[in-house]
Formats: sequence, C-alpha cells, structure tokens
Amino acid sequence: MKYLLILQADTRALDDLTEAERASVRRGHDEFRRTTEEAGELVSTQALADPTTSTVIAADGIRPGPFQPTSIGGYYLVDVESKARALELADLLPDTRIDGLAVEIRPVMLAAGADY
Repeated sequence: MKYLLILQADTRALDDLTEAERASVRRGHDEFRRTTEEAGELVSTQALADPTTSTVIAADGIRPGPFQPTSIGGYYLVDVESKARALELADLLPDTRIDGLAVEIRPVMLAAGADY
C-alpha cells in the first residue's frame, strides 16, 4: 500500500534552526532516502520551494501564500506492506523530533501516471 509522508513545518520554526540543526536534518533525510531506496520502498520524493513563493487561490480571491503558517515542505511517497511500516518509516525522519515540524502520514487512495 502506498502512503504519503507529508513534511509539515511551521515556517517560524524553520527560521529558528541553527546551521548545525539544519545540517542534522539534511543528514537525517539523506539517511532516510538511502534506507527506503535500499528496501525498495521509496516511490518518489520532492522538496518544495519556500512557501512564501506560493500563490493561494480561494473563495476570497488570489493572494500570496502560504495558505497557513504551517506549510508543506515536501513529501515522500512510499510503498510498504502495512500502515505500521509507514509509521515506522515516518518516525525515522528528523522532522519528528523538532518542535514546529511534523510528518503527516496519509494513505493513497488512487494513483495515476505512466509508472502505475
């Protein structure tokens, strides 16, 4: 089953990270990618640009983003045997140990694309 591991971040929390903490987060994500690639569980991943560069279109019109202070920073799409494994993988991400950051785990209901 496929799960989307959504990297949530309070943009203010990101601003407060020291350079050492940022380096630790990068290393943690590198290790996560290695682990999931070697296990054949990583389908895709993308990091998103700074949320202040986004545009929001809603019922009240068009405005600069982000939609809310907590924003999506990126995602990992994994294909695993169970929800328990998706939770186990999400817990490996350094974001789960930093105040203001989080990982949201969502099952994928429908997939489309050339590789499906």
